[in-house]
Amino acid sequence: MAYPQTNSTLVGPNGANKTSTALSTNIIIKVGPNAVGAIQKLSIDEQRSVSPIDEVGTDGHIDSAPTKSTDIKGTCDRIRFDRMRIAEAFSRGFVHVHSQRIPFDIVIIDNWNGDGANSLVTTIKNVWITGISYSFGADNFIIHDNMTWMAETIYTTPGSGSGNVAIGGENGIPLAIDPIEQEADRGGRRGGMDSPGILRAFLNY
Repeated sequence: MAYPQTNSTLVGPNGANKTSTALSTNIIIKVGPNAVGAIQKLSIDEQRSVSPIDEVGTDGHIDSAPTKSTDIKGTCDRIRFDRMRIAEAFSRGFVHVHSQRIPFDIVIIDNWNGDGANSLVTTIKNVWITGISYSFGADNFIIHDNMTWMAETIYTTPGSGSGNVAIGGENGIPLAIDPIEQEADRGGRRGGMDSPGILRAFLNY
């Protein structure tokens, strides 16, 4: 059953109780075969610059377009645990930022929808550590490591390894489907702006 104004799920089929809210308790963060433990917070920030196009004689934007590729960066806060500093916990053989010379991948497995083929797998590709910070305090003995990073690209696939995760959710809401956008979303291309026929796609020819 869904709420009539918004179609938000209230209960499951036949009135069964249901929780539809995503929970961080079902997340596994891995680098290679190793799960990263003691993480308190992992933040991901995807940003793209878009410029409006103006013209003399018009009071208002006549168009807009991206001006550069999307930047992917983030932070991770981890308790220093199991005798590992944060870079070591991410399966690196070093503890200081200047030591890195090979990027790595972070894989986030979201088991909220189920495990195996039902999971959602996000890959953050070619990660470079840009900062590591920590402090020692007399008022709180627990040591937190904080790491900032940037990556080349990010994509998400179902746990089965094929297909797209954007399907309209539990209620299957209608989506504006573009095959190039979906290919970029699942990692088949680095972005959606370099495909042929972009003008015709915008004009819906």
